[in-house]
Amino acid sequence: MPATLICHCINCGTPMTCNPVKVPSITVNGSREPLCEVCFNKWNVIHRTSKGLPPVALDPEAYTACHESELR
Repeated sequence: MPATLICHCINCGTPMTCNPVKVPSITVNGSREPLCEVCFNKWNVIHRTSKGLPPVALDPEAYTACHESELR
């Protein structure tokens, strides 16, 4: 059975659906919180490419459903 997380981006508050296992996230107050694709791309610029580092690749399944067996 497919599983999809319905949530809000921790940065901009945009509602979204995502793969709860593969969505990019950041730690806020000790908890992993999801980022939308727009904010993930901004994060890559701020923390990676502006410092001459390669961007973190976005998993192509980050915003799709996963199989329930993938949930931890």
